[in-house]
Amino acid sequence: MEKKVHLKRKSRRKKVCVFCVDKCNVLDYKDTGRFKRFLTDRGKIYPRRNSGICAKHQRMLATAIKRARIICLIPHCVD
Repeated sequence: MEKKVHLKRKSRRKKVCVFCVDKCNVLDYKDTGRFKRFLTDRGKIYPRRNSGICAKHQRMLATAIKRARIICLIPHCVD
């Protein structure tokens, strides 16, 4: 006799872009407090699939973080 295995699918809630909800068109590189959420403890930028940001805002976020790193507002890496 064969046993039938029923796999349950987990229903995921769709991730909503935080910046689209706030209707934020421009990300300021000087606002480092907002960026801490999207950086790992090692200083890397979270990918889009993990952070839940849309593609447009992910590009803007990456540019703003890189600009903040150049001016030393955010460290490049953590030792």
